[in-house]
Amino acid sequence: MLEKFLPHAVLKAKPNLESRIRILERDWATVYDMFSGKDNSSFGWDEHRQMVVAEDAVWNSYISSHKAAGQFRHRSFPYYNQLTSIYAKDRATRKDAQTTVDIVKEIDDEDVATANNLKEGNDYHRCEDDVP
Repeated sequence: MLEKFLPHAVLKAKPNLESRIRILERDWATVYDMFSGKDNSSFGWDEHRQMVVAEDAVWNSYISSHKAAGQFRHRSFPYYNQLTSIYAKDRATRKDAQTTVDIVKEIDDEDVATANNLKEGNDYHRCEDDVP
């Protein structure tokens, strides 16, 4: 019965997932650029608070030309390390870079596999064993 509803739920969630992935990648790129950009060595990472740290003068100067970075002055970004392991190599080389479409396709493929496993599991419970 679950498999009847699963495709509808996946279709409904897909635009939300794509949007969330794009936002996470954009936010990650903003923070990554703060660390890897030219003359940006004054930024640090507070592992405990999961946020970018710097002196006020550094923030003020950087935000004046990078408006999107301002949101991270007082906000944590707990997925930075995980997203770095996903995006950093691709960003540096642009080789094998995954797009949002690639990521959503992987999620779709996993959802289909999960739905098939659920269906197979349900079919298994309905079968009759031929045990002597």
